[in-house]
Amino acid sequence: MSFSIFIIIALFFLHPFSLQSQADRWQQAISYEMNVDVEVKDYTFAGTQKILYSNNSPDTLHKLFFHLYFNAFQPNSMMDMRSRTIADPDKRVGDRISKLNKKDWGRMHVQSLKINGQTAVIEEVGTILEVTLPMNILPQSGAVIELSFEGQVPEQIRRSGKNNKEGIALSMAQWYPKLCEYDYQGWHANPYVGREFYGVWGDFDVKINIDADYILAGTGVLQNPQQIGHGYAEVPRINSKKLTWHFKAENVHDFVWAADPNYTHSYYKAKDGTLMRFFYVKDEKTEDAWSKLPPIMAEVFEIIGSDFGKYPYPEYSFIQAGDGGMEYPMATLITGHRSLPSLVGVSIHELVHSWYQMILGTNESLYAWMDEGFTSYVSTIVMNTLHERGLLPGKVKENPHESAYKGYVNFSQSGYEEPMSTHADHFQTNQAYAVSSYTKGSVFLAQLKYIIGADDFQKGMLRYFDVWKFKHPNVNDFIRIMEKQSGIELDWYKEYWVQTTHTIDYAVDTIVENKKYTNLILKKVGVMPMPLDIVVTTNNDKKLHYYIPLRMMRGVKPLTDEVEVVEDWPWTHPEYILEVPLKKQKIKSVEIDPAQGMADINRENNVFLNQ
Repeated sequence: MSFSIFIIIALFFLHPFSLQSQADRWQQAISYEMNVDVEVKDYTFAGTQKILYSNNSPDTLHKLFFHLYFNAFQPNSMMDMRSRTIADPDKRVGDRISKLNKKDWGRMHVQSLKINGQTAVIEEVGTILEVTLPMNILPQSGAVIELSFEGQVPEQIRRSGKNNKEGIALSMAQWYPKLCEYDYQGWHANPYVGREFYGVWGDFDVKINIDADYILAGTGVLQNPQQIGHGYAEVPRINSKKLTWHFKAENVHDFVWAADPNYTHSYYKAKDGTLMRFFYVKDEKTEDAWSKLPPIMAEVFEIIGSDFGKYPYPEYSFIQAGDGGMEYPMATLITGHRSLPSLVGVSIHELVHSWYQMILGTNESLYAWMDEGFTSYVSTIVMNTLHERGLLPGKVKENPHESAYKGYVNFSQSGYEEPMSTHADHFQTNQAYAVSSYTKGSVFLAQLKYIIGADDFQKGMLRYFDVWKFKHPNVNDFIRIMEKQSGIELDWYKEYWVQTTHTIDYAVDTIVENKKYTNLILKKVGVMPMPLDIVVTTNNDKKLHYYIPLRMMRGVKPLTDEVEVVEDWPWTHPEYILEVPLKKQKIKSVEIDPAQGMADINRENNVFLNQ
């Protein structure tokens, strides 16, 4: 069989799911075969890659780009300079990179690279490798990429590194030359400055050769447990200086691993059938919480799978490593010296990322809130459910997102808020990024539930997952799903909440009696319009419920029979008159949004007491 025919056949069978994507939302596909040798004495490693790359786009590719993340951990890198000049640097980074000795730098170099057997011209530009192709990669065709690389593991500073603060030897995240994503917006060869990630879904076949006393954990399923032992199989370990750990993972967009000679490895099957693995160094700081974690996380898989979509992979690993908590396909790196509530909280948050980043795969540089915010929203729901079921100590909250609302409202008045549409690396402060991505992103969903109703919201979240998994959705894709589910037009919500920093503020201005009825004068004080729930309470505590839709919604959420839908409110009108069939003296109070579903920045003017 000729080399060219082999490529065509191999790439035809590479990820058939990519061929099923919507016509205008094709997916590139990739298959990595990696062999890596690790020297733990000086924390260096060297390896080779063979990549099958399928160009499913309608475009001819003249170049390729690879991420070289470890190069960020060198003095004067973009990450270093940004951390030393931003107003509120991440305390984990600060000026630490600028003070590293060369033996503690991160390093990633590609030594040679061939495309279909021909040598390509390569240029290392910080954390990006630019590859000029010796021949173009045509639409609906592919290429075989072969390269050799070598690296040095940096001191643990951010996500990756050696000897983290809890003594874990190797936290190997963003550790290999990773092909950048090419999608309908073109190449995404973003330098590694500090934020989030984006990648091509594919298959990983990874062999890691390391000293025999080290235990490895990471993405994928171990292929040679009988040779490894270490809790994977009840067999004696091979008596050799080094062992080769062979992992395979299908349909993922990254590969992470960690290693330590003192790991304890246990496993537990979740209710949905997923095999969960746990890797931690057992001591007085970890033993109690980590031993209680497995049955709780088994419940968590069931809760998330039922309400937000089924986890599609066979395994998931919770690994003590890294610098806090960071998500990767089929695994997370989390620091382990925590109380049980803290350990459960971080484990849930990082696990939920499997849905909103590992499976849906939104471009986090452009839409960080669609991962972090959605993950925060779901994590909060799951934690509250564990409290309800008595599986974790804590108070059950009627509105579990209350703290997110308060956090957003407070920051919105600080003068530092930036639109959620800001590129993740380009926020002027770390706090603005965090509030936008985590807090305001979470409120985006909680508030959407208020707008379209709980039932359509929940169905819409499942529908979003089912329709857009493995397709890199953007904000328009999500909004369209919710419009189709609810029958309500929602582009206005996206435009105000995501693209601006306009705030919501509605007020009950006054009540005026006419001959037969009473007019409630409502005012839109803030710029952002919203539909309103209104409750009028009489002197004998009878409640009258009204709903004022926005005219541009072209619909209303499902309501009970006791709620009267009144004339819609055009966003151009700063005032609205609601007529109620009561004399003024019979009205005790009027309240806007009593359930506090809106992120109204001034709730004091939401209530009018008729005194």
